Amino acid sequence: MRHARRLVVRRVTRLAAVGGLLCGGLMVTQAVATEPAATAPPPASTARTVAGPAPDLVARLGDDRTAGSWIDSAGRPVVAVTDDEAAAEVEAAGARAEQVRYSMADLDSATERLRSAPRVTGTSWAVAPASNEVVVRADSTVSAADWSRLTRTAEQIGASVRMERTEGTFTTRLDGGRPVFSASGRCSVGFDVTDGQGDFMLTAGHCGPVGSVWFTDTGGAGQIGRTITSEFPGADFSLVQYAEGQQDTASDVVAVGEGRGVRITSAADPAVGQRVFRSGSTTGLREGEVTGLDATVNYPEGTVTGLIETTVCAEPGDSGGPLFSEGVALGVTSGGNGDCASGGTTFFQPVTEALDALGVRLAGLPDDAGADPSEGGTAPSDTASQQAVPPGDARPGAVERMNAPGTVTTLLERLTDPRHVGPGLLVVAGSLVALAATRHIRTEQDRHRYRQQYSRNWG
Repeated sequence: MRHARRLVVRRVTRLAAVGGLLCGGLMVTQAVATEPAATAPPPASTARTVAGPAPDLVARLGDDRTAGSWIDSAGRPVVAVTDDEAAAEVEAAGARAEQVRYSMADLDSATERLRSAPRVTGTSWAVAPASNEVVVRADSTVSAADWSRLTRTAEQIGASVRMERTEGTFTTRLDGGRPVFSASGRCSVGFDVTDGQGDFMLTAGHCGPVGSVWFTDTGGAGQIGRTITSEFPGADFSLVQYAEGQQDTASDVVAVGEGRGVRITSAADPAVGQRVFRSGSTTGLREGEVTGLDATVNYPEGTVTGLIETTVCAEPGDSGGPLFSEGVALGVTSGGNGDCASGGTTFFQPVTEALDALGVRLAGLPDDAGADPSEGGTAPSDTASQQAVPPGDARPGAVERMNAPGTVTTLLERLTDPRHVGPGLLVVAGSLVALAATRHIRTEQDRHRYRQQYSRNWG
């Protein structure tokens, strides 16, 4: 009876050891196979892929000879220029030139005049390069007297300013990613970021001041973290440090609803005319077009400048949610007017400015992403400018199934995670030790039985 029990124990131990050996081997081989090559990190930016050579041309020619750039419906970069010589240089670089009346210096002067005028809550303005003007919008809360005063200011500036009335109210979208809750209300997660030592959540600054504590539900359960930096008004971004035990929450995937996520591979500035996508905890995944850059919005809480203006809709609770396209992070949701039934204008804090100001980078990106190539950092491919994506063909990015940020959905995905190379080697080593031990024990037991039998027969 004792011998039968020992035999069962040995067999179970051997089977467990063999299973551990196979499991550990799978973890190591698959993790190594899926580890990205060290010589081919994700691109620091795909801005050139979208806008082509236009940004470089605008910078080189200067504000007196250009008036911004955009991409047309075919995906070709267009540069607004003020003279024939600049037009020839643009065409020679592979972009399309369009001669306009006002230079960027003229348009910037117009926006400065608007900023210096008495502040009117419920108004916004942004440069529209395709129409070569500054578009001023006033929502339904702006009184007739304020509208008349703004109109007089615009008339004094000249024909470079166009006035528009718009429906709804310009508000922050407080009340993504995933929903998160604090005493201030409900917001959405933007992007997970890191400083190389800790993990953080990037969201909108108006979502809550420094010290705000964030939870996974309205009942105060599941603490996520605490806001440690917040900029609003002026800018609109904040940094939430994950609470102890939440270190594995950070992910390079943003949720887009229905258990799906889009993997973020880089960060960049958008181009006017670009098709973009936004995710929020209230309205899910939505799309639209970039209509202006360096926009100014006069919210009831204060003025925010340097924003991205889009036609993407948003509603309360979408604040802080991510703006992206083709897997490239572009911004976090600030505010706007309208809703996703009637449409509207939504503004976003550029993610590149927030990352620079906070000294962090997107989770999953190399720590030198976006650095000057002359200093050893990675940069977009020189040929990327020849591969512009037509706006109609743009997609959110690589969509995959997900359960929650920072987690994988199946046992196989857990085993093949590149981070499991070390644990896999430990499993293999432990299994080999177990097999060797069971072999040694069996050999010793066989030797002992042989000696007993020899003593009985030949004593």
